[in-house]
Amino acid sequence: MNQQLLEKYLWGAATALRGTIDAGDYKQYIFPLLFFKRICDVYDEEYEMALAESDNDLEYASFAENHHFQVPEGAHWKNVRETTTNVGMAIQEAMRAIEKANPETLYGIFGDASWTNKDRLSDEILNNLIEHFSQHKLNTKNVPDDQLGNAYEYLIKEFADDSGHTAAEFYTNRTVVKLMTMIMDPQPGESVYDPTCGSGGLLLNCALHLKEEGKEYRNLKLYGQEINLLTSAMARMNMFMHGIEEFSIVRGDTLSQPAFLENDELKKFNVILANPPYSIKQWDRKSFENDPYGRNLWGTPPLGCADYAFQQHMHKSLNEQNGRCISLWPHGILFRDAEAEMRRKMIELDLVECVIGLGPNLFYNSPMEACLLITKTNKEKYKRGKILFINAVDQVKQEKTMSFLEEKHIDMIFQAYIDFSDKQNFAALMPLEDVLANNGNMAINLYVRTVQHLSENEAVFSEVYEQWEQSSQALKESMNTLFEILKN
Repeated sequence: MNQQLLEKYLWGAATALRGTIDAGDYKQYIFPLLFFKRICDVYDEEYEMALAESDNDLEYASFAENHHFQVPEGAHWKNVRETTTNVGMAIQEAMRAIEKANPETLYGIFGDASWTNKDRLSDEILNNLIEHFSQHKLNTKNVPDDQLGNAYEYLIKEFADDSGHTAAEFYTNRTVVKLMTMIMDPQPGESVYDPTCGSGGLLLNCALHLKEEGKEYRNLKLYGQEINLLTSAMARMNMFMHGIEEFSIVRGDTLSQPAFLENDELKKFNVILANPPYSIKQWDRKSFENDPYGRNLWGTPPLGCADYAFQQHMHKSLNEQNGRCISLWPHGILFRDAEAEMRRKMIELDLVECVIGLGPNLFYNSPMEACLLITKTNKEKYKRGKILFINAVDQVKQEKTMSFLEEKHIDMIFQAYIDFSDKQNFAALMPLEDVLANNGNMAINLYVRTVQHLSENEAVFSEVYEQWEQSSQALKESMNTLFEILKN
């Protein structure tokens, strides 16, 4: 199958569920079934290869060493396909058996979908789904990792389109992801971390970025934490579908229970990329006041907004020698009064390298404008004492209710970041003192004068000048009249 046919085939499984469950729930059934089918087809492929190598030695072909994942007897796709009643129970038992047989890699990966609820999914519907997936073999010969991985990403995007406001919980605009990855420029052997990883797009893209550049990507160390069970499972499946096996994605609350620790401290990473949930209102602020990991080094954020809790967590998780971080936020984090003191301390420590203002509708199903905040623990000498502001609000392509960055937009923003210098109407390089003089306000339009602002200023100036001319003329006329009177 080519890419287009594969995507159409996989999306056909979702259309089989239309009218039976909410569109936002498709992912909790389709992704586990797809992964289940892939595991079984690859197992069969490996079994056949092992048979060929060993002159049909059945025992040798079953050895664990010959397989990526173990599929216990009775838990194969074909066993489920042969089931006609209580199909949901058969699916659930097969998935649990596979998880149990692969505890180090697959524990909990199939999520907690309610397969046995016949009011929701009847035997007939599940049989139809099984038969749909059974049309094609999803082994590596028919569908290589890259192809299946791309199709998996396609499905994530389609499910995001169907999921309404919940899409932002598991999907970050992939054109923004590409820009973030280019700016961070992860290198072979480095560690990369996403504290709110969703379906894993940011982490995955770092590996794919290296792969596209022809560099070694398999020794990139990927770490992610995600609070939602289904979404964390999607992220793990996403890695496996792309053929990436060296990663650690843990389910849990990053603020209250950070997963990655070393010597009772937060583990340090070379690169952090994140699109945290913004303005969380329900979070354990009281614990953060006395955080055991010292993450409140700039202060404790207000109860109704955890944004700077995440930002401080990321800073505390950075390698002190070459740590670099990029996070996607709404513009409010740049200027809100409630966070002014924390923001000022971050600036005083010379951690902020660059602020990039992006256009509206880049957050999924939200009209808000986005911005990228880039920080480093050890800025290059020529960047110290300075912050680059880039106003790329107009560098965006609007399509229906969603926006994205075109290649020309990504190139222009990235080049401005690399140049790290003033660019008329687009970028401004500011000394820290100037930003601190504004009480740490990093609102981009304070520093980058765009064409629009210039034209507005020019309009004001011309109006004032015209009034001055008129008043000058009036004064001149009145003075002439006065002189005439005095003369007479």
